[in-house]
Amino acid sequence: MDVVVGAFPFMTANLTLLLEKTGEHLVISLVPLLAAILVGVPLGVWLGHIHRGEFLAVSITNIGRALPSLALIAILIGIVGIGMLNAMIALFLLAFPPILSYAFQAVNSVDADLTRAARGMGLSPRQVLTKVELPLGLPMIISGIRTAAVLTVSSATIATIAGSGGLGDVILNQVAYGMEGVIAAALWVAALAILVDQFFVLLLKIASPAGVRYLQAVVAP
Repeated sequence: MDVVVGAFPFMTANLTLLLEKTGEHLVISLVPLLAAILVGVPLGVWLGHIHRGEFLAVSITNIGRALPSLALIAILIGIVGIGMLNAMIALFLLAFPPILSYAFQAVNSVDADLTRAARGMGLSPRQVLTKVELPLGLPMIISGIRTAAVLTVSSATIATIAGSGGLGDVILNQVAYGMEGVIAAALWVAALAILVDQFFVLLLKIASPAGVRYLQAVVAP
């Protein structure tokens, strides 16, 4: 208990260090997350739109869940060496499966009656995707990104073993920073993950009404 209490004076005395490491941590986390979004969302949406590739999406998701991040980083050390690139590749591989899976399910699970009704109203396949499937699937897509974001922020801590920097530098260096420093940095990471999670909760609240409005517009006589 004394160690936990001692973490707060450490935060005050080493605020500059923690802010610097937080910046590194965010870069390590958000760059691979953005890359996973740019690849996973369009691919998942397209596969869901054509109602194909469920086996691919499920398989990639299961593989991603089975891959321990520590082992993945260790393997990549032998391929790309030590450094930030190693961590970013590993975190991309961890973030990609949930984003792909959620994006696929978001579009693939849209009620077929709605898409048939939209086509019957003269909408093109692209319009069906942009005006019906995407608005209705947006909350689930954001949920997938939310899952991946929390995963990358928390997993970036152990990426320090690849020499990538971040708050893991403090957590894994008890000799230099003491147990108070380890606890302080761990609390910092937990707070960061909660903030990221709540940001996407807010996005979900904003996105959900839009999907409901589109649903009402499509089914209205």
